[in-house]
Amino acid sequence: MTMLQSIFLGLLQGLTEFLPVSSSGHLAIAQHFIADFEQPGILFDVILHFGTLIAVMLYFSNDIKNLCFAPWNKSAQGKQYRKLLLLIIFGSIPTAIIGLTFKDTFTAMFHNIYAVASMLLITGTLLFTAQRWRHGKRPMESITFTDAFITGVAQSLAIAPGISRSGSTIAALLFRGIDGASAARFSFLLSLPAIAGATLLSVGDMQSLPTDQIPVYLAGGAMAFISGLAAIHMLLRILARKRLSIFALYCWAVACAVFVLS
Repeated sequence: MTMLQSIFLGLLQGLTEFLPVSSSGHLAIAQHFIADFEQPGILFDVILHFGTLIAVMLYFSNDIKNLCFAPWNKSAQGKQYRKLLLLIIFGSIPTAIIGLTFKDTFTAMFHNIYAVASMLLITGTLLFTAQRWRHGKRPMESITFTDAFITGVAQSLAIAPGISRSGSTIAALLFRGIDGASAARFSFLLSLPAIAGATLLSVGDMQSLPTDQIPVYLAGGAMAFISGLAAIHMLLRILARKRLSIFALYCWAVACAVFVLS
């Protein structure tokens, strides 16, 4: 893989990780059309996801700091963040169970371009339906353990390339009556354990990485971090304007293009 290809894929990952159009699906499609693309397992994809993980941690650094100190904070704010911490842990359980159980199955889907396109069609339908049926204005503080569990299940299904993680989790919360800004915030915070876990699972693949490819992989991760910051800001503005349907149309268009071109 060349440096230019790595930077392009990093840009693609950063933009599509937080915009609800499936970063894993876009990476699988782009890699399919790059001649002789190879990586140890899905190590490169995981490094790109790690770049976006750092972007979330920086963008929501205040929330993360409060979550870290919540167990020892006896104030009313500390109580709210203790509940939020428990919700994130509880919502991560389905992701961990399903992700570890079906890891090989989901990994194999990265090499099936038709499966990826089919999942994009599902993502588009999910986003379109969520936009049409969003009805509630429940704030972040009203999220329950039931909400967290349902969102965690939605996130676990997004391990399949083509199913958007942010799209599925935000849609699940919108269906539960959570307002758009709170849905995005909880979705991003819930992604932290999932992305960190996927990174740890791919540590062993680093032994198979040629030395000359290390700077190439790191460049892709850096680009994913930069573009990820921009994408978070962009999505929050779009959610405030209630325009999720544009992403549904985009997912359908990309899926149809893949079927035609392949």
